[in-house]
Amino acid sequence: MPSLSKADRQELLRLARQVVVEAVTLGHLPEKVPIDGVFAERSGVFVTLRRRHRLQGCIGVVEGSDTLGESIAHCAADAALHDPRFAPLQAEDLRDLEIEISLLSPPAPIDPARIEIGHHGLLISRGERRGLLLPQVAVEHKLTSEQFLDEACRKAQLPRQSWRDPGTQVLGFTCEVFGDDGAATPG
Repeated sequence: MPSLSKADRQELLRLARQVVVEAVTLGHLPEKVPIDGVFAERSGVFVTLRRRHRLQGCIGVVEGSDTLGESIAHCAADAALHDPRFAPLQAEDLRDLEIEISLLSPPAPIDPARIEIGHHGLLISRGERRGLLLPQVAVEHKLTSEQFLDEACRKAQLPRQSWRDPGTQVLGFTCEVFGDDGAATPG
């Protein structure tokens, strides 16, 4: 998917905010989700919610099987209400809410030695276990490449260093990341 225009980013963020507000205050998704233009694209996407710069939810899909509009709607509502790491957002939480959207490139095998911190995200899998970390996680936590790989293994509920095992699949991807404040980082 090519890099988005500022207007497209704003439309996607507007949808995510509308969905979060309606999910939290009304208990349901909007009746209509846009399906034209950028909303018709297909891409892996994660919606990250923060309050006062603290993580409050992050849910996504790796493959874009639904339209971007549908994926953002479901991920935004789930991040607000169903991320098992956090209590569901309440109406009073909405005034401080920051929304970030990450659009993922298709994951592909990557040599662990070629991982670039801040550029690549990771998807580690072995059997039924999968762990995904967005590129910004390594930057926020000041991780080295090996620490980033270890943390992706931990998220997959695999032992650290499992990425070294031939039976473990290590995939990398890039993201186009943008948030409410209009700031964007190209992937």
